[in-house]
Amino acid sequence: MRDTSRRRAGIAVGTLLAVDGLAHLYWATGRTWPAASERGLSLAVLGAEVSFAPPVVLPLAALTLTGAGAVLAHAHGRGGRVTRALTGAVAAGLAVRGVAGLGWAAGLLDSPAGPFYGLNLFLYTPACLGFGWAATRLARAR
Repeated sequence: MRDTSRRRAGIAVGTLLAVDGLAHLYWATGRTWPAASERGLSLAVLGAEVSFAPPVVLPLAALTLTGAGAVLAHAHGRGGRVTRALTGAVAAGLAVRGVAGLGWAAGLLDSPAGPFYGLNLFLYTPACLGFGWAATRLARAR
C-alpha cells in the first residue's frame, strides 16, 4: 500500500471511529439526537431497547476513540506492532459487524421492525464492510 493510500485509509477509518466515539460522548450527556428519546435512539441504532446511560456509552466512546488514535498512528507509520495490532482489531470488529448486518438484511438473524432495518441495510452494514476492508488493507501494510 502506497503511503498516500495508507494515510487516506487511516484518515477515513480514524474519522469514522472518532465520529462514532464523539457520538457516544454526546449520548452520555443524556441527549438523544438524532432520535426524540433514548428508546427511539436505541431502537434505531441497535434494534433493541438498551440503555444509553454513561456507564454503558462511555466505555464504548473510549474504545472507539482509542481505535481511532491507533488507526491514525499506524497510517502515519507510528506505534509499530501495537498500532498495527489495534488496527487489525478494528478491522476484525468492523468485519464481524458487517457480516452480522448481512445476516440481518438476509433475514438469517432476527431484525426488529422499525428504523433499524433500513439503517442497517443502507448505512451501518455498507459502512462496516467498506471501512472494515480499508482497515484490513491498512493493518496489512507495514
